[in-house]
Amino acid sequence: MKIKNRLTLIFTICIACLLLIFALVIYTSFSKNREDEYFKRLKQLATTKANLLLDAKINPQVLQLIYKSSSSSIFPEEVAIYDTGFHLLYHDAVKIDKVKETPQMIHDIIRDKEIEFYQNELQVVGFLYPHQGKLYVITAAATDVYGLKNFAGLKYTLLAGFLITIFLVFFTGRFLSQQALKPVSDLVDHVEEITAKNLDLRVNEGNGKDEIAELAITFNRMLDRLENSFDGQKQFVSSISHELRTPLATMLGELELVLQKERSPKEYQDSIQHAMEDGQKLTKLCNSLLDFAKASYDPAEISFKEVRLDEILMEARSQVLDSYPGYKLNIFFEKDIEDDDYISILGNEYLLRVAFVNLMENGCKFSENKECQIAITYHANQAIIRFQDHGVGINEEEIPNIFNPFYRGGNKKFASGNGIGLSLTKKIIDLHKGIIGVVSNKNDGSVFTAEFPHV
Repeated sequence: MKIKNRLTLIFTICIACLLLIFALVIYTSFSKNREDEYFKRLKQLATTKANLLLDAKINPQVLQLIYKSSSSSIFPEEVAIYDTGFHLLYHDAVKIDKVKETPQMIHDIIRDKEIEFYQNELQVVGFLYPHQGKLYVITAAATDVYGLKNFAGLKYTLLAGFLITIFLVFFTGRFLSQQALKPVSDLVDHVEEITAKNLDLRVNEGNGKDEIAELAITFNRMLDRLENSFDGQKQFVSSISHELRTPLATMLGELELVLQKERSPKEYQDSIQHAMEDGQKLTKLCNSLLDFAKASYDPAEISFKEVRLDEILMEARSQVLDSYPGYKLNIFFEKDIEDDDYISILGNEYLLRVAFVNLMENGCKFSENKECQIAITYHANQAIIRFQDHGVGINEEEIPNIFNPFYRGGNKKFASGNGIGLSLTKKIIDLHKGIIGVVSNKNDGSVFTAEFPHV
């Protein structure tokens, strides 16, 4: 069910319930008032007839004649007067006798002073009437023809008014829901126009204040992120294609050159060695891309646990030295570790090791002495690791770009690479809610500082 139909239905049901409660209150209130008023009228008419009989001494036959002459009128009340011994003193119509008085009824009236009840459609009132020191029991009964007729008219009026009002409320609610949701419909129309080919389009943000405007603003922000992501993917794919094409072209060219004519064993060995070097470059690039993809996962998809940074640094050092035995990696602590929590963080061991390996390799390969100093320290809220080398350094204007994927600075002539390592390292540290910074001077080395919050 569409929202506008649901809103219309809910609005109509709510109004219908309120109207129904209102109609029931009027219905029951009118019914009670009519009933009470007619019981009161019966008592007054019965009292008047008793006064005519007892005070005015009007002949009972005359009173009965008056009753017979008014029996076709709107209020044909039937009155009976008894003494407390259940002796009938007067009755409007003994033969008709709408109310069959019994000794028990007379007893109840004497005990309760007054009783009111229904006999089919007849309203009956019985009460104790004192007169000149004596007590009389009077009963009166009649059907409130006029009142019941008005009551029936009120019932049909309320029913008709209820149905007509609900009909009007339904269409009013439908109109209001359409007006209220029109901005949403417009938003949907605009969104349908946006595809991967025109992600630069944005939806109208309206007045910028109401909930629909907030939705539009949020959606536009999401589009900004998607557009940046798409642009980044395009750039990433383009850079990957370039990085893969170079070693592949070199490898194929080397192999084609060897196949053109017979070569000496030494020349074959050299060609195979060159092809293996290109293959190793491709392998390293593929491994870097896989690590980059892992670091780009949703953090919820990556398992984190409490790890010690010094232990991961030692593992990273061993991995680098296994690949490059000539590198020099020195790890030292600037402070005594009084508590393991000072150098423990919540992290992913594999990804952190990848980040530290990249920083160690960069520190060594861009230094003539192939040496990198790694210092561990801590503050109250964070653990800090510094990677320092005395290599070629980084130009100041290049520092803002070194963490961009596939970016190669002016020092690329000093050592080979694919421009993924530092961008991968930053992404991993960001995943661990840490920060990384660099201080570097040309020909005076670089210091990379990584800071991680404690567990």
